[in-house]
Amino acid sequence: MSRLNQQNNGENTALNRRKLLEFLSASPILAPGAISAVAGFLAAGTSGALAQSYDVLRQAPVMDGDLIANPAQALNVFDFEAVAKKALPPAHYGYLASGVDGDETLKANREGFEKIAIRARRLIDVRKIDTTVKIFGETWGSPIALAPISSQGAFHPEAEGAVARACKAKNHQMILSTVGSTSIEDVIKERGSPVWYMLYPTDDWAVTEALVKRAEKAGAPAIVLTVDRQGGRNTETLFRERRSDTRTCTDCHTPGFKNEVSRKPMFDDLDVSKVTNLYGTGMTWDYVKRLRGIVKGKLVLKGIVTHEDAKKALEYGVDALIVSNHGGRAEESLQSTIGVLPEIVSAVNGKVPVLIDGGFRRGTDVIKALALGATAVCVGRPYAWGLAAFGQPGVEMVLTLMQREFETIMRQVGATKIAEINAASVSRA
Repeated sequence: MSRLNQQNNGENTALNRRKLLEFLSASPILAPGAISAVAGFLAAGTSGALAQSYDVLRQAPVMDGDLIANPAQALNVFDFEAVAKKALPPAHYGYLASGVDGDETLKANREGFEKIAIRARRLIDVRKIDTTVKIFGETWGSPIALAPISSQGAFHPEAEGAVARACKAKNHQMILSTVGSTSIEDVIKERGSPVWYMLYPTDDWAVTEALVKRAEKAGAPAIVLTVDRQGGRNTETLFRERRSDTRTCTDCHTPGFKNEVSRKPMFDDLDVSKVTNLYGTGMTWDYVKRLRGIVKGKLVLKGIVTHEDAKKALEYGVDALIVSNHGGRAEESLQSTIGVLPEIVSAVNGKVPVLIDGGFRRGTDVIKALALGATAVCVGRPYAWGLAAFGQPGVEMVLTLMQREFETIMRQVGATKIAEINAASVSRA
């Protein structure tokens, strides 16, 4: 084919796309959001085009004010936060947004990524990349998993069920909270495969044991013990937002542990009369040893932020760690999780997988963590924003955007598979 013919074919294709968009814009049966989605699809052209080419039609400029009207209009995960804030009651948004004290550790999680630069490599064939990662013998389609967030019914009526369906659609793993709004049986059914189970142990061993047995019977391959909530916390942002909430909160939230978990299906039919707190205040390493004795599958500790505790966890037979400060909600340490990751990785020395959460918003954040030795990352607030804003489609788009950004930066560093992302991929900014 001559160069002139190739040029003419390209111009004809662009013209045909414009004509189709003009036709759709005049259609009385298609909403602006649908037109935007079709425009994005047409702009993509062939597979991988988004990562390889620049096209001004990638996002059709159909907007009504500053808020996106549907998931297809989002340019990044931050676009969902403002919509979520508008959709949620002030107290519910405050619960999601809050860190502790002045939210400085929450901010530190984000600022930690700014201290790490990415080293781009050239002249490597990166047309085909593989983002799969294997953990505990299971192959994940992506190293991006969803962190546990409690009470997701406060963000959307379909709660964790919608999240599980999004994970199934986009091929991501998720971790379910003990105090989720959906049972583990239903979440596994919606996802179509097992999920990890995050354990708040309570201070009654009989309840702890019952929760573990139920999760493992349902098929959970890993029990994730959260260890960073024993010291209490001062969630000022939540308290401040709650002041403007005109609802009667006691209609749903009444004192006493039994009332606290009455709408949490994992506590159905359990005797919680002896429970005084959810977080197992008073836990020690002996508790981890005792839990290791009843967990038949993998035992993971979530909330490790020092090399001393990482080494100790190995001594007690823990199978994996999640470096976490509860999304800046555990303590006002001013220490980012990405900042402490290297010391945890060094202490573990490849013996067990190391996952991390805390402030992950971009694909570039993900590659920085992997380059510093993380096996996978867990994303929290962004998917909750997507859920609150648009339900399952919102969660799917959050995953799509982060995965798209991650694949793009993989190509820029010259990595065609996860194993090729290493310390040489980054430097200190």
